[in-house]
Amino acid sequence: MSTPRVLQPQGWLRPSGYSNGVEVQGRQVYVAGQIGWDAQGRFPSASLAAQVRQALLNVRAVLECAGAGPAHVVRLTWFVTSRLEYHAELKEIGAAYRDVMGRHFPPMSVVQVVALMEAEAKVEIEATAVIPAGA
Repeated sequence: MSTPRVLQPQGWLRPSGYSNGVEVQGRQVYVAGQIGWDAQGRFPSASLAAQVRQALLNVRAVLECAGAGPAHVVRLTWFVTSRLEYHAELKEIGAAYRDVMGRHFPPMSVVQVVALMEAEAKVEIEATAVIPAGA
């Protein structure tokens, strides 16, 4: 299997912006939770959508170290500090996601948490990727 096979149970509504599941084979890459700071540990913005963009750029940078990219991601878990802010900025978050990750929508979860370890952080995103055998 060279590309992920989307798992969509018969009769279920198709999800928007993510998949219910995927099936893959290959070399696994695990990316630790990435927050919205730059390579020097500074937060360029306090906006949730801007921090999502930076966190996804950080995920992508780690993936590139393994020869992977957004299309190899098979799972994302997001931790946000405000459900209300997430919904208020959803349009901008979606645009940031598509700009960085393209139109690849793996299974993902978004969870509201009380706080993250870095006081300025509003989002943390961890990823799992699979690089197909022979790639």
